[in-house]
Amino acid sequence: MTSRATSDQHLRDLARLRRVRDRIDREYAQPLDVAALARGAHMSAGHLSREFRRAYGESPYSYLMTRRVERAMALLRRGDLSVTEVCFAVGCSSLGTFSTRFTELVGMPPSAYRRQATRAAVDLPACVAKQVTRPVRNREATVSGVHLA
Repeated sequence: MTSRATSDQHLRDLARLRRVRDRIDREYAQPLDVAALARGAHMSAGHLSREFRRAYGESPYSYLMTRRVERAMALLRRGDLSVTEVCFAVGCSSLGTFSTRFTELVGMPPSAYRRQATRAAVDLPACVAKQVTRPVRNREATVSGVHLA
């Protein structure tokens, strides 16, 4: 294969990866798995996972869970839904998995975040609260001033 053909293939793969990422952003609340995303992109699950990680720095599943946690944070700030209702509203089917991933990204459990966010975000416009409280990816949340690796 020539370098031109390799370059063309790489560009086609990047376009497919962008479509996968856009699909995750749109359909985060739907039941999505890597195999279904790969079928939609006409790639094998392994190839999709490797290329997605190379392009975006995290696996498709990690990206999906980050989107779900971001949406969950917004719903928890509203304060009108329970943690369980938020868990299912963002597409998670396991409260335990949701709570674990939420805690990894945000640095506190969803119930604690809900209590803190409803008090803290009262005076902030929603657009500012969303930006300030955006979750950190790849287990980079700090807990008590300690940086998790």
